[in-house]
Amino acid sequence: MTDIAIKRALLSVSDKSGLAELGAKLAAHGVELVSTGGTAKALRDAGLAVRDISEITDFPEMMDGRVKTLHPMVHGGLLAVRDNADHVAAMEAHGIGAIDLVVVNLYPFAATVAKGAERDEIIENIDIGGPSMVRSAAKNHAFVTIVTDPADYATLTAEMDASNGATTLAFRRKLAAKAYAATAEYDAMIASWFAFADQGEMFPEKLSVPFRKGQALRYGENPHQNAALYLPAFAPGGSLADHRQVQGKELSYNNLNDADAALELVAEFRDGPPTVVIVKHANPCGVASGDDLVSAYKAALQCDSVSAFGGIIAVNRPLDGPTAEAISDIFTEVVCAPDADEAAKAVFAKKKNLRLILTGDLPDPARGGMSLRTIAGGALFQSRDNGRITRDDLKVVTKRAPSEQELTDCLFAWTVAKHVKSNAIVYAKDGSTAGIGAGQMNRRDSARIAASKAIEAAETFGWSEPRTKGSSVASDAFFPFADGLLAAVEAGATAVIQPGGSMRDDEVIAAADEAGLAMVFTGMRHFRH
Repeated sequence: MTDIAIKRALLSVSDKSGLAELGAKLAAHGVELVSTGGTAKALRDAGLAVRDISEITDFPEMMDGRVKTLHPMVHGGLLAVRDNADHVAAMEAHGIGAIDLVVVNLYPFAATVAKGAERDEIIENIDIGGPSMVRSAAKNHAFVTIVTDPADYATLTAEMDASNGATTLAFRRKLAAKAYAATAEYDAMIASWFAFADQGEMFPEKLSVPFRKGQALRYGENPHQNAALYLPAFAPGGSLADHRQVQGKELSYNNLNDADAALELVAEFRDGPPTVVIVKHANPCGVASGDDLVSAYKAALQCDSVSAFGGIIAVNRPLDGPTAEAISDIFTEVVCAPDADEAAKAVFAKKKNLRLILTGDLPDPARGGMSLRTIAGGALFQSRDNGRITRDDLKVVTKRAPSEQELTDCLFAWTVAKHVKSNAIVYAKDGSTAGIGAGQMNRRDSARIAASKAIEAAETFGWSEPRTKGSSVASDAFFPFADGLLAAVEAGATAVIQPGGSMRDDEVIAAADEAGLAMVFTGMRHFRH
């Protein structure tokens, strides 16, 4: 017989939402309610008859509630195999009553950490008795029903209504699997906090990274691949982890991957002027700052209007109607913004497939944290690339120092290059990208591709010359040979920003001097593979 009637339930919850309603429905089925501390009080306040756990154990709660359910009278009632004669005899000999249902959710460890609590308070919010009961009940799911999520209360009572106060084995198996996932996540959160926050270990011997499914995705990188979004337990604010999709089709794996790339780049300008980023296949194809979002968008679009078709757009200001109108002129997959006014929402409402994502605050580009990437048979774990430079960090290595405008454009180009796939070359002029070369096997080709895009833009928009003329150019890593630098000279760049550190730095500096370039070294590279 797989249906097990629920006659006695043990309830001990931190989150008391829906508790009174659940207790009333269990009582209506004639279930005896056993509870602890605050949970018992909440049930009594709802007018329900409750037995304290101390009545079952014949032992008082003690040590500020640390010890209350860790007792054979509890775990014997949970773990006893009901059709095992020896187990039944032990229960009768020791007066252990069976417990048929356990309703437990755990101390709010993650919420306590998130609010910035002191260490002692965090430690006190490590639940011991709760996970023990959950694991005991889940192990014995052949006879015991375990519920760890308030979202399952209605499902539980519906199951009981359909089975005359009982639950089926299939139902109990499903909840047992969910229960072990809950305790695994809980332990992973604690282990993660101890390793990273408490002990300061960047790479602990055993890595526990708790993730929870956020949503299923339409498909992966290709339609034959399955995909889902998983969110970390300690998710930062202002990220795609806590986004709100206002409209549009369901998000795909590629949508989220590209939107994340756009959001991370635009966050670099969160304290700067209105800025727009256009991304295609995780690479920026246009970035610009301006007096307002609409002028910044138009400048970003002009960098590479061909690649922008079907792209992802991120902005660092609440989206307004005029900018939404401009964006609507071409096909766009996703728009990310901290917020959007009603005029912008009304414009996009006419584009039924366009996804509008609101993130609230933008993420802090200087934040710490780790990034994870899988490889065949393992994973690569590294700290985030949150390296940043200021003007004071730059070293002028050429005879000519950059002008104020050249220096400003150098820093703008450098910021963008950090988010371009290596080998990365970015030309910038007057606060907007003039050409971007990404992901090539050598730096010279990236410089030439970026320059060719600038030439195409000049032809498209009827300019007298490409915007690379008089531009500053950034390289994400050093020039191993002078050829990449000379390609930038051919494009019309007058200033260069690069990490330096090549064995041929002297050769590259000499070539820059001969061409009359100003060049600065950062001492930091930004490979992005």
